Amino acid sequence: MQVAVLNGVNLNMLGRRDPAMYGTVTLSQLETMVYGWGKELHATVRCWQTNSEGEYVTMIHEAVTGTDGLIVNPGAWTHYSYAIRDALEIFPRPVVEVHLSDIEGREEWRRTSVIADVVSHRILGKGPDGYREALQHLVETV
Repeated sequence: MQVAVLNGVNLNMLGRRDPAMYGTVTLSQLETMVYGWGKELHATVRCWQTNSEGEYVTMIHEAVTGTDGLIVNPGAWTHYSYAIRDALEIFPRPVVEVHLSDIEGREEWRRTSVIADVVSHRILGKGPDGYREALQHLVETV
């Protein structure tokens, strides 16, 4: 099983950005955990991160070939990027939306996810463990 994990805008600042909200784990540490969980679950995982919305869309397009499922955390793009939503709508296999914090319990503007209706599963507010749960979900679903 091939899984792509796509992290979006500002997630490269994990560990520095509001540790009370996002924790102290860096993106590199998170990716190491994700690769380990993938190995345990017999899934091949590839992690990507970008601060460019167009590049994020391109990563989704590239994942259409040879990827069995996506885990996406677009960051702030979750709340307004219809370009990312449209790209995810094209992806023909399961997509899991993950957020480290519980976006539905935060500021009003963060409570909207324009991608919620095109993903197969959502995991909110479980910190890094949300990525493990997303991998487990894909392994059980695909």
